[in-house]
Amino acid sequence: MGALDRKLLRDLRRLWAQALAISLVVAGGVATLVMAVGSYRSLDDTRTAYYERNRFADVFALVRRAPKSVLADIRQIAGVAAVEARIAKLALLDIPDFEPPVTAQLMSLPEDNEPVLNRLHLRRGRLPEPQSANEAVVNESFAAAHGFVPGSRFSAILNGRKRSLVVVGTALSPEFVYAIGPGDFMPDDRRFGVVWIAEKALAAAYDLEGAFSSLALQLLPGASERDVTMQVDAILDRYGGRAAHGRKDQVSHAFLDHELDMLSNMTRTLPPIFLLVTAFLVNLTLSRIVALEREQVGLLKALGYRNAAIAAHYLKLVAVIALVGIVIGSIAGTLLGGYVTEMFARFFRFPFLIFSKSPEIYVAAGILSLLAAGIGAARTLREVMALPPAVAMQPPAPPVFRRFLPVTLRAGRLLSQPTMMMLRSIAHHPVRAALTMLGISLATGILIVSLFVRDSMESLIDVTYSMSDRQDATISFAETRPEHALHQILRLPGVMTAEPFREVPVRIRRGTIERRIIITGRVPDADLSRVIDVDLHPVTPPEDGLAVSGWLARVLGV
Repeated sequence: MGALDRKLLRDLRRLWAQALAISLVVAGGVATLVMAVGSYRSLDDTRTAYYERNRFADVFALVRRAPKSVLADIRQIAGVAAVEARIAKLALLDIPDFEPPVTAQLMSLPEDNEPVLNRLHLRRGRLPEPQSANEAVVNESFAAAHGFVPGSRFSAILNGRKRSLVVVGTALSPEFVYAIGPGDFMPDDRRFGVVWIAEKALAAAYDLEGAFSSLALQLLPGASERDVTMQVDAILDRYGGRAAHGRKDQVSHAFLDHELDMLSNMTRTLPPIFLLVTAFLVNLTLSRIVALEREQVGLLKALGYRNAAIAAHYLKLVAVIALVGIVIGSIAGTLLGGYVTEMFARFFRFPFLIFSKSPEIYVAAGILSLLAAGIGAARTLREVMALPPAVAMQPPAPPVFRRFLPVTLRAGRLLSQPTMMMLRSIAHHPVRAALTMLGISLATGILIVSLFVRDSMESLIDVTYSMSDRQDATISFAETRPEHALHQILRLPGVMTAEPFREVPVRIRRGTIERRIIITGRVPDADLSRVIDVDLHPVTPPEDGLAVSGWLARVLGV
């Protein structure tokens, strides 16, 4: 071991606290990068494999009642690989020992119990018998929320008639990875579930023999989703078809995609912060070390050590600190990534989990950390190499301070000597002072934002539920109801007032820009559910045309 390497070990023992602090900052950046990228890849690979194995559809459509004879025309659409006609209806459930109303999405199973698309993954039990009218399979999260096992019973109101159902199995579906009820903001497994029943029993209950109310399509690679949806809409329009849509607008996939985007965005926001702090700390620490060892550097150069050898010595110090951080961060990132991935998998209830431990993630994290540390050390190393031995062995010349205030101001009489020294130091190092102030500002901003979130949420809740949606309950009907239904609701015990509204899903298009939205119709003098503008004033819907949100107006350019 050479003399410089022995000096390196002594420096590490002497500066272990500072070195550990920088290593932990490096570890934070590496751990965040490994955790976010690893979790994102694992969940994305799991989702892709789940969709492929269970043949998740590419296009979905709802219709009031369409005969199965139109399926032949839909299969002839260019780009369609497979078609699945189903019966999908919303129903109310009566759960034993559970008082609040429960909504369920009823889905039909074909006679052979093997759907072409959106295949079920059975977790317990079996599928219903094709001829059975009261056997059902429920999604696993709903079964867990109510303690359902094969043999459990509950009642469902099918088209106005109450029917007792028996659970014969629990299952998962790629169509309901994120099972959320109509009008809900978050999943509630106690109040919303998915129930699969034999097609024959569901068709008899809703008078849909030889017909369907839901359609799922799988497209060929390279097929135009826009062209297919437009042709499907043209075929189903006469049967009360609603706007067909692709995966990106399918509720479960959209929510899951949003969660994965959050993990992806984490890889582009948090690691750069840690890397910038690493470069700043390395520059600060190394410059102080070199300033204290100025005479030693001059002596080493006088004894024949080349500039490259001395620069390599200090670069090794930085590399050792960074490598320790990389090792700690890689271990922590792997453990955190596994925990986050399993947490997301339990929340979304994937039937299996694919862990992605790609070596390139660790290599990229290590290279970026070493690069950040090297950038932080570059300026100090350049000064070391440019320092002549004779100059280095002498004490550094005092800095030259220039007067930055007019003489006539006589600031020395107004300010104390320590204050003047502080101001001169700031003026002599403007970049360092600016970076320090920026760091303090960002740290203060982070604290304020974190404390501000609670107040923001309280204000959001207050505006939403005290000024906009002020009702105590909302009743949604599967079908449009006449006006006398409102009068019946007003006669219910405890009801003081009620307001009707109507919501219609549509596809809105301007030029080449297209979005799927809900058009909501409210009474002119609405008081329970109001539209509030940015100044928190109620907005009266126009009698002609539409009032759109600012976000939709910017998207459409209107």
